[in-house]
Amino acid sequence: MSPSMWAQGQDRAALLGVALMVAVSAMMAVDSVIVRYLSPGVHPFVMGFTRASFGLLAVLPWILARRNILQTNYRFRHLLRAVLKLAALICFFFAFASASLADVTAIAFTAPVFVTIGAWFYLSESPRASRIVAVIAGFAGVLIVLRPGQAEGVPAGLLFALAGAILTAVIQLILKRMSAHDSTETLVAWNLILTVPIALLPALLVWSTPTPVEWLLLAFQGVMGAFNMMLATKAFALAEASLIAPVDFLRLPFVALLGYLIFSQTVPVSTWIGGALIIAATPLMARSGRRRAGDAA
Repeated sequence: MSPSMWAQGQDRAALLGVALMVAVSAMMAVDSVIVRYLSPGVHPFVMGFTRASFGLLAVLPWILARRNILQTNYRFRHLLRAVLKLAALICFFFAFASASLADVTAIAFTAPVFVTIGAWFYLSESPRASRIVAVIAGFAGVLIVLRPGQAEGVPAGLLFALAGAILTAVIQLILKRMSAHDSTETLVAWNLILTVPIALLPALLVWSTPTPVEWLLLAFQGVMGAFNMMLATKAFALAEASLIAPVDFLRLPFVALLGYLIFSQTVPVSTWIGGALIIAATPLMARSGRRRAGDAA
């Protein structure tokens, strides 16, 4: 293959990766809308169980056809990750049920900020000046979105979103070690398999049988969640993370548009400003990480 043909193939792969990530961002926005729509009648504990269950059913044929992907040396860590992942998911479900969709989405983008802080302590990474600036910008964005000085106080839903972002960061730090030996397919399979029985217990405590329409939406949500994981994995396989990751920020305008059209939610200027600071912090941290890797090489 000539260099020009190889370059064209790389460009097409990168373009496809970006397109897949746009689809992932759009589907995640739809997911948050479904959570908000279902929240009056379906408890977040029940959503956590049905999401995992329908997601597992969707990928079960794939798992059965490739049973070798279940081989792992991290059984306890898979269990810990499944518990934390379920907790993060339920936190976001509570958040989307009670707070502005755009505010929750903006707060969710702070996970890389907490990953950076965790890496300084958990992975013993030395902080660089650019990353410190990025962390400060990220926290400034959080404060602008939370608006802690308002008379009615910080909405509980946004505190749930912040807890979900912190838990997501902890999960990503755990995955940094696990991904060195376990494939992405193994991580996805074990997460779904373990989450179903873990989520069943809290779901039974608040169980109320959903209506047929609610069952349909819950099934769609679970299948879409599993499909999203596969699409995101494929997107990162087709193109560099530095190109793919920022595309996820489209989720904020997607959510803002859907929130306005379906629930008549307007997005205050403070959310856009805070969200912009949070979003700007992420590529700054990513560039710092690439420079560190280059220095090490």
